[in-house]
Amino acid sequence: MENMQLARRIRAFRKLKGVTQQSLAEQTGISLAMLGMIERGTRVPTEEQLVRIADVLAISLSEFI
Repeated sequence: MENMQLARRIRAFRKLKGVTQQSLAEQTGISLAMLGMIERGTRVPTEEQLVRIADVLAISLSEFI
């Protein structure tokens, strides 16, 4: 999957769920700076990071795809 598409989907689901970047960062243990880079598509999240993001947003990994 193209990284920008994944980045957009992560950001869209976060906003849809009403979760701030700060809150998502705290709940996942991912730094705010790293989360921002992931959402901008400048960093590719690890599988572990994707799992943590999906868990916090209460969505399945397949919904990112």
